[in-house]
Amino acid sequence: MQKWEKTSAASQHFGVLLFEGFSNHCLANTVEPLRAANTLSRRALYSWEFLSLSGALVASSSGLPVTPHRGVAGARGDWLVVMPSYGFRAHADWKTGAALRASAPRFKTLAGLDTGSWLLAEAGLLNGSRATIHWEELTAFSERFPEITTERARFVIDGARVTCSGAMAAFDLVMDRIAAEHGHALALEVAQLFMTRDSARSHSAQPASRAVNRALALMQDHLEDPLPIPEVARRAGLSQKSLEARMRATLGAAPAKVYRRLRLNLARKLTLDSDLSIAEIALRSGYDDPAAMTRAFRAEFATTPRALRQRA
Repeated sequence: MQKWEKTSAASQHFGVLLFEGFSNHCLANTVEPLRAANTLSRRALYSWEFLSLSGALVASSSGLPVTPHRGVAGARGDWLVVMPSYGFRAHADWKTGAALRASAPRFKTLAGLDTGSWLLAEAGLLNGSRATIHWEELTAFSERFPEITTERARFVIDGARVTCSGAMAAFDLVMDRIAAEHGHALALEVAQLFMTRDSARSHSAQPASRAVNRALALMQDHLEDPLPIPEVARRAGLSQKSLEARMRATLGAAPAKVYRRLRLNLARKLTLDSDLSIAEIALRSGYDDPAAMTRAFRAEFATTPRALRQRA
């Protein structure tokens, strides 16, 4: 069963290895969810630094310059994220391969994002693994590296080797890791913060039921006017019993608990980011009675809306 809430996972450090022509979009989709997880949990769950092969400045495909914290030779941590994006073939040389092979023992996990899979494969670091790459390069990748089991997937996690198919998939990958390490409650909260079109869906690597994702979308669309759980199940095409079972298996919590967290996340956001009265916040998060919302808020976040606003 997936974890709904988990607080015992240790902090993780990411080294993000950038190459000339990296994608701003891919970088943001990797780092910003980590930053949001830290902010929302009020703990340093993740840290990161930007790297290049030599430590020299690199520019993105759109010309944004980034001055790395250091060269990859001096870096170590939990994840080494390889991010070349555009022009990756020009980087697939002996120098890059040697740097990646030398760095591999200093990181617990090697991740190739977008076209980073190609650089890891050229360095011999994906041999015998399952992997994916940006869909435009999938056929060429499978032909070039027959020793790798190529999969058409948004991301593939195969032990200490992780590969991802593009910038949008990078967001799903990071959300999956947040959910696995710190619970789906935090992952849904991060997704809500980014207001993605499908922000209230499961980002798990496990094959989440489409019906569960439909149920989550319905909940997100009806925070101010909550639907009864039997109605959520009906509109999602399930019986209430089936929705309960599938949501527990996917998210580790019952529909009512998930729905309550989504509504209270909205209440917390409105408390911190608006001047609305507590009564108005209660209405907007689906509570007719402000006192009832405050009790639920305290049970969920160990504080009240007023106390939270005063501290902020």
